[in-house]
Amino acid sequence: MTTTDVSVFDVIPERVAAASPARPRLLVIGTMFASAAVAMGMAGLLGIYLETRADVIAEGERWLPNGVVIPLTQPNMMAITLLLSVFAMVWAVASIKTDDRPNTYIALGLALMFGLAYITQTAYLLTIMEMPIRGDVLERPPLLFALIGTHIVIMLAAMLYAVAMGVRTLGGDYNSKDVEGLYGATTFWTVAVVLYLAVWYAIYITK
Repeated sequence: MTTTDVSVFDVIPERVAAASPARPRLLVIGTMFASAAVAMGMAGLLGIYLETRADVIAEGERWLPNGVVIPLTQPNMMAITLLLSVFAMVWAVASIKTDDRPNTYIALGLALMFGLAYITQTAYLLTIMEMPIRGDVLERPPLLFALIGTHIVIMLAAMLYAVAMGVRTLGGDYNSKDVEGLYGATTFWTVAVVLYLAVWYAIYITK
C-alpha cells in the first residue's frame, strides 16, 4: 500500500480524548464585579458632592471656604502621571504574554512608582490648598476630603493588587499561557485612573 492509498480514517484513532474544559477566569470576573462596586460607590459620593455644591451656588454663596484656592498644576500633573501608569500596566501584560519577565517587573515597578507619585502629589496639593477641616459650612470640607481620600484608598488597593500579582508572577504562577492575574490588576488599575479623571474634572476643573 502506497502513501496515496492511506485513507484519512485509517490515521485518525477511533477514540480521541476530550479536551480539558477551559477554566473560567474567576479572578478577572471577580475583579470586574469589584471594580463595578467601587465605581458605583464613587459615583454616589461624587453625585452628593455635585448636588451639594449646586445647592450652595444656587443660594448665591461661594462653594470653597474663604481663602482656599485650588491650583491646577498639581491636579493636571496627577492626571498625566496616572495616565502614564496605565500604559505601564499594559506594558506589563504585553511583556508577560511573551514570557519577557524582566520587562514585566520593570513595567510593574514603573506603574507602582507612578501610583506613589500620585499619592505624594495629592498630599502636597492638600497642604498648599490649606483647606480647613471645618469651615463656615460644615459639609464642604468633609465632602471634598471624602472624595480625595476615597480615591487614594482605591489607588492604594490597585497598587497592592499589582504587587500581589507581581509576586505571583515572580513565583511562576503567571506566564504566556496564563496572564489572568495581571489582566485583573490592569483592569482594576484602569478603573481607578478613570475614577480620578472624574474627580479631577468635578473638583479641580469645575471647582
